[in-house]
Amino acid sequence: MPVQCNTVLYPVKDLEKAKALFAALFSSDPHADSPYYVGFSVNGAEIGLVPNGHDQGMTGPVPFFDVDDISATIAALQAAGAQVVQEPTDVSSGLLVAKVSDADGNDIGLRQPPAGA
Repeated sequence: MPVQCNTVLYPVKDLEKAKALFAALFSSDPHADSPYYVGFSVNGAEIGLVPNGHDQGMTGPVPFFDVDDISATIAALQAAGAQVVQEPTDVSSGLLVAKVSDADGNDIGLRQPPAGA
């Protein structure tokens, strides 16, 4: 699979205000709406709002790129100068996510979909 950016997460301090703003932008309600995550599906991409994301170290929006092999991708990015911010973690039913940081401190998210997805 070619690398694709299908997910962007935004840290937010006021979830209700952010939810209203993104609902107005996308002219739709979120498909996931909980106190810890609000998600919008926009033309096949996931736009997520992360309450207290700033407290988790998020300094701004983080794009997440879908990759076939998250470990190999991390190794290649480290060889190119990236620093691991978050090791691969299974967040739901085999979906692995990780984060690296480039030389300028920008976070890059990686997602490896579950086998067969």
